[in-house]
Amino acid sequence: LPVRVELSDAPTVVELLARVKERSLGAQHHQDIPFEQVVELVHPARSMAHAPLFQAMFTWQNATGGGAGLPGLAPAPAGPANPAHRAAPVAPPPSTHATTLATAHVDLSLTLWEHGGRIAGNVTYATALFERATAERFGGYLRRVLEAFAADDLQAVEALPLLPDAERRLVVEEWNATGAAYSRESCIHELVEAQAARTPDAVAVVFDSGELTYAELNERANRLAHHLARHGVGPDALVAICVERGPEMVVGLLAILKAGGGYVPLDPGYPAERLRYMLDDSAPAAVLTQGSLEGVQALFANVDVPVIDLEGDGWARGAATNPARAGLTPGHLAYVIYTSGSTGTPKGVMIEHRSLANHTAWQAGAFGIGPDDAVLQRTSISFDASVWELWTTLATGARLVLLPADAAKDPSAIARVIEERGVTVVQFVPTLLQAVLGGLPDGTQLRPRLVFCGGEPLTQALVAEARARGVGEVVNLYGPTEATIDSTAYRCVDEDRAPAIGAPVGNVRVYILDGAGEPVPVGVAGKLYVGGAGVARGYLDRPALTAERFVPDPFGGDPGARLYRTGDLARWRGDGVVEFLGRNDFQVKVRGFRVELGEIEARLREHPSVSEAVVAARAEGAGDTRLVAYVVGSDSVEIDALRSYLSERLPEYMVPAAYVRLDALPLTASGKLDRKALPAPEGDAFVTRGYQAPVGETEEELAAIWAEVLGVEQVGRHDHFFELGGHSLLAVRVISRVRQVLGAEVGIADLFEKPVLSTFAQHVVHALLAQFDPQELARLGALLEDDATPG
Repeated sequence: LPVRVELSDAPTVVELLARVKERSLGAQHHQDIPFEQVVELVHPARSMAHAPLFQAMFTWQNATGGGAGLPGLAPAPAGPANPAHRAAPVAPPPSTHATTLATAHVDLSLTLWEHGGRIAGNVTYATALFERATAERFGGYLRRVLEAFAADDLQAVEALPLLPDAERRLVVEEWNATGAAYSRESCIHELVEAQAARTPDAVAVVFDSGELTYAELNERANRLAHHLARHGVGPDALVAICVERGPEMVVGLLAILKAGGGYVPLDPGYPAERLRYMLDDSAPAAVLTQGSLEGVQALFANVDVPVIDLEGDGWARGAATNPARAGLTPGHLAYVIYTSGSTGTPKGVMIEHRSLANHTAWQAGAFGIGPDDAVLQRTSISFDASVWELWTTLATGARLVLLPADAAKDPSAIARVIEERGVTVVQFVPTLLQAVLGGLPDGTQLRPRLVFCGGEPLTQALVAEARARGVGEVVNLYGPTEATIDSTAYRCVDEDRAPAIGAPVGNVRVYILDGAGEPVPVGVAGKLYVGGAGVARGYLDRPALTAERFVPDPFGGDPGARLYRTGDLARWRGDGVVEFLGRNDFQVKVRGFRVELGEIEARLREHPSVSEAVVAARAEGAGDTRLVAYVVGSDSVEIDALRSYLSERLPEYMVPAAYVRLDALPLTASGKLDRKALPAPEGDAFVTRGYQAPVGETEEELAAIWAEVLGVEQVGRHDHFFELGGHSLLAVRVISRVRQVLGAEVGIADLFEKPVLSTFAQHVVHALLAQFDPQELARLGALLEDDATPG
């Protein structure tokens, strides 16, 4: 329009009305242009499902009605011609005004007119999209805004109250009425001690080579706790623990809590540089590790704090009694877990005992977890899903089943452990659940009574598949690390829509707010905030970042209460549960792992040949997400060098699968990065080792399978599966296809051990030969020798 109206960043009511007036008057100059010509000029994406240019319309009828009529006849409004579009009155329409409601041309339309000093009208809506209650709420919002307009025309539009009092109470108070009793004065290890006193001979931990009873676990942890206390570990002191999954891990974690400290998990599989950063940043009072972990021993060689070998016995001569509290309160730290950081470095999230005790009480009570259950512990302790696996289990008398190391990356092996150990409760990210179900032989059931899902969007199809394969109940969980594991939960039911993330859990509150920090209406997208007992203390030694992400709670009423700003978008459903809509920043989830793209970009920009870098997450087939790096820099930079550089500094799940070299990053007209213009990666974006064609039928078949699963154009005989963008879940698909196409009985571990195509092909051939009867092979060999005999 040929009208320019200067507005402030937050226009007032007066400014908004001025803009509407000027643009409306300006539009009058073009009112004679046919609608079809406008459509032709705009050339929008066409669909039979909706009108081409807009789907919502406002009409102000201020034309004076004519006196049309015939002798003996009186005009009257026509009823709706299409029952799929109904009218919800905004105000009672005057009987003298024609309110003809034929088939609506748009999804939602509001028509108003003035009569007798009043404004009347109606809302017409498509019942396939809206319920009557929704349309009536819209009318209420409009009335509320107009009342605010009239009350003060100098206030900012974005600050106008929108919700009626009743709906505000609903979303702020009624749907957040989550108060529940829990052990407010107990630390989490005290709940485990109490359980050990009740059932000392019950099995607490199940592992490859044996079991620990509750009494044995408690006694070992006590001896180590007293040893840690002698080295100065007490309330709020941090203790780093770098171990593999096993009984030593459970003993070490429990001992740290008993000594009064908070544990800082260091995954021994992480690159040394990342481990060194977390070690320096957390400044622990002591380090627990295993002497058998040769790869990390150099990391602790020069640490000037006690380094305790959990496989040794130097600590095992301490007292077996429970340590005294010694000033420890539920307000002290239970753990610090590092998450990916948008500033380029990981950040430690500080969680207190009271938050963890609350989560434990909620989860155990809501799902009846107790002595009859066996819970699979399969998550790395560097991620907060492991926290409930450990402490909800041990605080309730259930059995903690430790997943063997050789089964961690094999969905079929995970299913076997669940079956053989009688696991009743387990958590999966949806992609791993899909892989586990997909790896089950025909007719085999997966029988846990309870499967928790989280970390990724869950589909209704996956829920139905899990139920069909024997799972008792699927629960969708949502929660950031900063809010103590889970903030909402949803018991999945049979429905024709994706599962919601649910309602807030015990003593936790969730709010969906607009840009001004006000609650949004039911059904409207907004920013998701979490409050209540789960909110973390903050980020370790990051006061500015803590202040940015943990903001004052204007709704809670408790002094000093804060909300965590999640960065997620969500909306309330009419039944009081929350639907997740995605992120509003550059944090993504990759196979359930939380990844800040900024951290990867920062590492890339540190490479001497890279001047600019951007990382994007691209959705691939079967629900997979692939990280793609876009770099600007020297022409000499090689893809394999970039991948190797990042592999030494970042965990495997944060290393991009593809690398696209650009002359310059694409920019919008305003000079900002145009992410939509970043090209899709092509064949040369993946690490290859100098293409050499596959040799022989087996290599050719495998190359075709790899190309299909990885989404690349070609695979050479020297290419590396994981350098081409493969990961454990894609490996599951490869093994499944190998079994289908070639009939070879190979496992996930074989691909991890032999990830180069030619060597994997040799293993497949050997596997095929091993499936034949040895006597028959010997007979065939003898026949071949006879055929080769001269004469």
